[in-house]
Amino acid sequence: MVKRLNDQTTKPLNYQTTKNIFNMKSMIFSTILLSALALTACSDESFDGDAPKDWNGTTETFIPTEEEAYSTYYKPAIGRVGDPMPFYDAKAGDFKVLYLQEYPNNDDKRFHPFWAVSTTDGCNYNSLGEIIPVGESRMQQDAALGTGCCYYNEKEGLYYIYYTGHNGNCTNREVVMRATSPDFKTWTKDNLWSLKGTDFGLSGQDFRDPQIFEDNGTYRMVISSYKGRDPKFAEFSSTDMKNWKFEGDFNMVWDRMCECPDIFKMGDYWYLVYSEALQRDWSRKVKYMMAKSWWDLKMCFTDPARWWPADNREGVLETRAFYAGKTASNGTDRYIWGWSPYRTGNTIHDKNLAVGADGEPNWSGALVCHKLIQHEDGTLSVGEVPAMAAKYNKPTEMKVVKSEGYVDGKLTGDAYVLYNRLGYHNHISFTVKTAGDGDRFGVSFVRGTDADRWYSIVFNPEWENGRRKVNFEQQGTGENLKWFVAGADGYIFPRPADNTYKVDIYTDNSVVVTYINGDYGTTQRIYGTQKNCWSINSYGGTIEVSNVSVTQY
Repeated sequence: MVKRLNDQTTKPLNYQTTKNIFNMKSMIFSTILLSALALTACSDESFDGDAPKDWNGTTETFIPTEEEAYSTYYKPAIGRVGDPMPFYDAKAGDFKVLYLQEYPNNDDKRFHPFWAVSTTDGCNYNSLGEIIPVGESRMQQDAALGTGCCYYNEKEGLYYIYYTGHNGNCTNREVVMRATSPDFKTWTKDNLWSLKGTDFGLSGQDFRDPQIFEDNGTYRMVISSYKGRDPKFAEFSSTDMKNWKFEGDFNMVWDRMCECPDIFKMGDYWYLVYSEALQRDWSRKVKYMMAKSWWDLKMCFTDPARWWPADNREGVLETRAFYAGKTASNGTDRYIWGWSPYRTGNTIHDKNLAVGADGEPNWSGALVCHKLIQHEDGTLSVGEVPAMAAKYNKPTEMKVVKSEGYVDGKLTGDAYVLYNRLGYHNHISFTVKTAGDGDRFGVSFVRGTDADRWYSIVFNPEWENGRRKVNFEQQGTGENLKWFVAGADGYIFPRPADNTYKVDIYTDNSVVVTYINGDYGTTQRIYGTQKNCWSINSYGGTIEVSNVSVTQY
């Protein structure tokens, strides 16, 4: 996938100038800023010359600043992460996550070079810098780069990157191209080779997001495209990863473009993970199909409604605050990386509501990783990366600063318990037991004793089939509240039989990731989370709260 238009209105910087600035600053920031900010981010701040804030003695809301670089939900010091392309590098023994580097102001023709980070655990990253640059001129096919994939061919000792060359000035706006490297450092573009959709009766406008996987000794490549007005997946095969044979095309989901496909076998099942590009607030999410063979997996798309897995609405894996998810496995665990979009606005409240309910959210943001959970019936969900708890290992003092309807760990009726301020990087952990199947509860952020609105992750009952749905809501006592934020939507998961919820929430600046009983996860963007108070709430029923803790790093 490639972003079609700039999201900036200011005059774009020359790409080479921006790149040079980034090269000089990013390497410094990646080694110094990530550690320095961790030490200084929670220092006292003030605005307009005010005295430093009394963090321990005040509970009013505060407007904090974002760190330039994020280290857990990775964001470079300059720019943002778009469309992650992870793979496990068995030669190096780590995961490498390529991504489309989004600069604050892109050249309107030459943008999205491939950058990369490496990680062994999905929550600590090393920047590898630029991997594949954009074309040297605005007239080259790969003046802009779009999503692709990386694969290591052990027989040749070569890394292959297949990627989208995007240029509206060319006969075909998008074609599939490739580059190779013996060491993942020095890359050579194969400018004499490309795959064009028009050669196979497919679109020259949309022919993108190639993904390679292995099937019984045969390499297969799946590409997102169109045939006329119908969105299609194109399939190619190869025995040597150089010469590719067209095997035909198969359906997507009705009239919906499914981008960033990822195909893999896990246990007894084959999976196709995709991101639905249709601009509808309830549907633009990461989803998946599953079957017992590659052939059957393709056939699922002939009648999607019949074959969608699980009971969570169209095979949805996450909320709208997680997009372009793709996976990689080290042979033991499989992880999925996506990006959480940034938001724009003049105030915290503007930003937290600017989720693109009537269209597409802002493109690019911070890199979010989950562990992929496979259940007994083959269905998937996302869970906590094991290394996260070890990273957030600094205990903090917990204080109840205000409460209503809170007695001996129980919240009854419309009640809440407000806790002291958070830091920039928090692991919030607690257990909730509801008195009944329908009792609602939630967690609120950007909440203070003076606030008339705040932002909540709410656990609502979905009565059909005993399910729950996690919603993102603006709540409070003020006027013109949004309440349920449709553009963020939510995530449906099974209600635990004993009505006990072990909740773990990890935050890195404004990225807030919630896990439920270790097996279900959701992402949200909540600006102002850091340095403000937070609360646990009940809504009309009775809940018992226990084991509340906050750790940081």
